[in-house]
Amino acid sequence: MHFVLFIFILFFVVIIKSQAEIKKIEAACRIVAEILESLKSFLKAGITTADIETYTEKHIRQRNAIPAFKGYRGYPSSICTSVNNQVVHGIPSRSVKLKNGDIISIDLGVVLDGFYGDGAITVPIGDVGAEALKLMKVTEEALYIGIASAVVGNRVSDISAAVQGHVEANGFSVVRAFVGHGIGRSLHEDPQVPNFGRPGQGQRLKDGMTLAIEPMVNAGTPGVEILDDGWTAITADGSLSAHFEHTIALTTDGPKILTKI
Repeated sequence: MHFVLFIFILFFVVIIKSQAEIKKIEAACRIVAEILESLKSFLKAGITTADIETYTEKHIRQRNAIPAFKGYRGYPSSICTSVNNQVVHGIPSRSVKLKNGDIISIDLGVVLDGFYGDGAITVPIGDVGAEALKLMKVTEEALYIGIASAVVGNRVSDISAAVQGHVEANGFSVVRAFVGHGIGRSLHEDPQVPNFGRPGQGQRLKDGMTLAIEPMVNAGTPGVEILDDGWTAITADGSLSAHFEHTIALTTDGPKILTKI
């Protein structure tokens, strides 16, 4: 899950984590990773997004964790299920049934022992078109390219520029209305991590920072609109959208992905 981008940031505090704290974040992230991996087999044509919600919350609580999103700023569900032209924050519903050819983005966060983990994947349902396959591939590649730039001594916008460069080189656009973020004892911490921008700007990256990096990529233009539910963001031009996210820890040996099995 992601911040809305605030253009003017007057004050922020970046929280450096100890190794013990990073281990706790990693434990929460492991639950996120395991559930997202299991969802790849669970998702199929004919199920509703409410079915996905029920499955996911059951598995979160079986691991003695808490759904991070449920009730967060009034969000009503444990996960976000965004289908096709929905960018982020799609609310699970019994009226939304997956069909062959859809793509669905699942955004999942959990709290374990007071620490947060956050991750997202986009999954094809049955046989999807070539554009959708390329969109998902490029978005996931952009995530890992951004992570590779999350090196101690670099700046936040080095991540941003790397993501944007790969996405736009492949003919797609990065969403500007939502961004990645720091994470730890809170779901959203400083710094914000946009998926666009010039390199060499913003907060210096330091050992012990933990970040949720999450490209949101549209097949068409970057614009989004919010539906009447107050949450679901859709592409302004009706094009497909994909979303991938990892929580990482910055170390002197390079970035460590915490939401990866």
